[in-house]
Amino acid sequence: MHSRLLHFAAGVATAAAAAAAAAALIAAAPAWADDSVRGPNYLHALSDLRDAREHLEHFGNEPADARAERAIFEIDRAINAIKREAIMSGNDIENRVPVDTHLARTGRFQKAMDLLDRARRDVAGEEDQPDAQALQLRVMRHIEEARREVARAVAIARENN
Repeated sequence: MHSRLLHFAAGVATAAAAAAAAAALIAAAPAWADDSVRGPNYLHALSDLRDAREHLEHFGNEPADARAERAIFEIDRAINAIKREAIMSGNDIENRVPVDTHLARTGRFQKAMDLLDRARRDVAGEEDQPDAQALQLRVMRHIEEARREVARAVAIARENN
């Protein structure tokens, strides 16, 4: 009888520990969900930035565009900042979307601008971690520089058409 009582007590203790762990996970789940909604979404921004970069590349025999090249430089800086942080956090960063190379140059530039706008929205979420705020500011600065260059490239391309 004594051994059955000990076995029963051990089972109750195990069940209590499991219940406590489950309660802790359930209590923490809203915090995880809340952070993903409020905070910056760097992985979505990374995908949008890569897509924007691809749209700014020159294809075939069309001439290289200095504004697009400067925008690509800033986009690369934003991508690299996000990638460094993502790699240190153990996130999967490979996600490529093929570019429609049949779009006219102005259309590709406009698509790149739309993607930069999406990336800006992804990164603009409230960041409450001081060490991550520096990353957010760097990425936002590079996105804004890229947007300025793409806006100039769009204006020049429209003038030349």
